[in-house]
Amino acid sequence: MAVSTNGNKTLPEKADSKDKLIKIMQILSGIFMVAMIVACFILMKKYNIKVTEIPNLAKKIQEFNINPLIIPVAIILFSVVKSFALVFPPAVVFAICGYLIPNYWVALAINIVSVWLSLIAPYFLGRFTGAGMVDSLKNRFKAVKKIDDFKGANEMMMTFAIKLSGAIPSDLSSLLFGAINVSFRNYIIGACLGMVPLAVVYTLFGVALKNIAEAPWVAAIPVAIIVVFVLIASLITKHLIAKTKASQTN
Repeated sequence: MAVSTNGNKTLPEKADSKDKLIKIMQILSGIFMVAMIVACFILMKKYNIKVTEIPNLAKKIQEFNINPLIIPVAIILFSVVKSFALVFPPAVVFAICGYLIPNYWVALAINIVSVWLSLIAPYFLGRFTGAGMVDSLKNRFKAVKKIDDFKGANEMMMTFAIKLSGAIPSDLSSLLFGAINVSFRNYIIGACLGMVPLAVVYTLFGVALKNIAEAPWVAAIPVAIIVVFVLIASLITKHLIAKTKASQTN
């Protein structure tokens, strides 16, 4: 390959070096994601992390005697970090925040900030790794194949429906939306519209669990709302898929 007279690389050589660097970074990103997924599964299994175990998980956190002022920061940072693990349920974070933070509105504000920040990181990671990541993830996660049902759908509505319904794990879907080049504007609006209602309800669920000894029936309220959300999201998702398939056949 030709070299310029001043000893610098030619444009083709520079482009080739840039492509190699990007490829290496993509491989490292893939390794990082796999490592985070493995760490997430180990963490979830070791501490039995799920929504029904919120009181026990909260007690384990309280055993560390963490400064109350640090807890909100820790929750937000954990939300961002766990977004790279792709499969950690955000509902657990919402509910624990509602359980640990004395004031519901403060807990909700913390969760909304967490939602916004945790939506950004995996999206741009997906944009960087590219569409090839989608095919790779389809082989690992059956849920990823559901993204094919929405091909050609309105981007904002597709994002909203998937986030609200939980058809694909939240952080994993964020990565996919970035990888298939969904507009960031449509993505962030649709994702926030889908995730904020869940944050509202699961924060309330955490508060209800904290007070369940005094009024056991209170915990049934957010549970009922969650069921309603799931039904609504299911109907929206089915309508969107049917509409998309109909437009493809015409």
